[in-house]
Amino acid sequence: MTEAPGPEVVELATKIFDLARQGQTETLVAYVDAGVPANLTNDRGDSLLMLAAYHGHADAVRALLARGAEADRINDRGQSPLAGAVFKGEAEVIKVLLEAGADPAAGTPSAVDTARMFGKRDLLELFGTS
Repeated sequence: MTEAPGPEVVELATKIFDLARQGQTETLVAYVDAGVPANLTNDRGDSLLMLAAYHGHADAVRALLARGAEADRINDRGQSPLAGAVFKGEAEVIKVLLEAGADPAAGTPSAVDTARMFGKRDLLELFGTS
């Protein structure tokens, strides 16, 4: 049986997830460079990359990918960072993820399905579909 993390660990993790949400790239990558896993996930399975992508922080996404974050890591709801970026209409983040090899068909709904659901034809063109 694993012990629950102490309040200090929870507080630090919360701070790091907030850095990803806020796009504070320099501070975020300092933690990752110091040993925080690039694929750290919260209690919903959202990775640092997912949070940075969803909130439109292309520089943070790029930096996390460069440090080993998985472009297609799916959260507990089956969503990929790319689908989150499509939902939010974050074209720059989408381009960064695609350049890193993110799969537009990964997840449920996939980035392609998300773009179709919300009529984002311009984003479908980035995936080479319509």
